[in-house]
Amino acid sequence: MKKFLLLLTGLTPVLLTVAQYKVVNSKSSIGFKVKNLGINVSGTFGGMEGTISFDPKHPEEAMFRVSVNANSINTGIDMRDSHLKKESYFNSETYPRISFESTKVLNSTKKAEWLIYGKLTMKNHSKEISFPFTAEPSSDGFLFRGLFSINRKDFDIGGTSVISNNVDISLNVIAGK
Repeated sequence: MKKFLLLLTGLTPVLLTVAQYKVVNSKSSIGFKVKNLGINVSGTFGGMEGTISFDPKHPEEAMFRVSVNANSINTGIDMRDSHLKKESYFNSETYPRISFESTKVLNSTKKAEWLIYGKLTMKNHSKEISFPFTAEPSSDGFLFRGLFSINRKDFDIGGTSVISNNVDISLNVIAGK
């Protein structure tokens, strides 16, 4: 009977608990850069919120659920920002949030870097994306950084041909307990 209990105990899965963090909007940023008529235009989004479960030793248990306020777009030019909030671009009145939810996180071949896979949703269009990110420990959480590119047409953003289809996104997300 002792051997059976030891065997049974050895087969019982150990549940690992991954620390959960909340995004700190005031310390986080999402930036973008796109060419418009051949000139780089950059901007940011605010109103970031979400939860992140992450342990660098157990990336397979990580979960990222974050979103930003589409109406917070800021390129530094109010008239352009108003135009980008309209239906042909972000349609922020109808689709107020841009969201990302991870489906898996893996170790990268580089030290202190991971690969995240997930679903990015804008204007009710979802696309699977993946990109590398880093996670630097902070006082009560992490600073997550990542860079990736998307095709704006995958999300029905702007029908004009004077804007590049390729948009570069940069993430600096602080998450704490």
